[in-house]
Amino acid sequence: MIRVLLAEDQAMLRGALAALLGMESDIEVVGAAADGEAAWRELQRLKPDLLVTDIEMPGLTGIELAQRIQRHELPVKVVIVTTFARSGFLRRALDAGVSGYLLKDAPAEQLADALRKVHRGGRAIDPQLALEAWGEADPLNDRERQALRLAGEGLSANEIAAQLNLSHGTVRNYLSEAIGKLGVGNRIEAYRLARQKGWL
Repeated sequence: MIRVLLAEDQAMLRGALAALLGMESDIEVVGAAADGEAAWRELQRLKPDLLVTDIEMPGLTGIELAQRIQRHELPVKVVIVTTFARSGFLRRALDAGVSGYLLKDAPAEQLADALRKVHRGGRAIDPQLALEAWGEADPLNDRERQALRLAGEGLSANEIAAQLNLSHGTVRNYLSEAIGKLGVGNRIEAYRLARQKGWL
């Protein structure tokens, strides 16, 4: 049996994925989590073979979750199922050791086949995205990305500094570096462009 943990913040979709995978004779959904931190706790408790996760989730994103799994060298393979058909997301996912990257509008039977392939040690990447992924490289580092994401959520430099445990000046430097690298006029334009490219 392939033991799967689901991490998806939308309850209806989480239930649909669990029901869909539950119909497969060789796949067992051992747990489900509504956010990244809960998924991290369940990973350690349940020790599944595969984690099927969305990218955008409260707490930790799917990519941040994959990075944490990679850092801690957990023996679980990660498959991302997302609406984000952006090459920037795929590149970051691959850098984080993700084995599968599928789009939510793909046919349902592709998911079970992809999980089997990943479980056997292969990769399952949406082919169109795989071609695009080797286009433009992401110029942002992790700290610039974190600061820019929070700025895009409307936080001030002081609030970002408090959240990231950094000084106000350091946050301003990260934001101005990101603005410079993206060649835009301000942090909101930088946030919009980085999101559009899939770099946030």
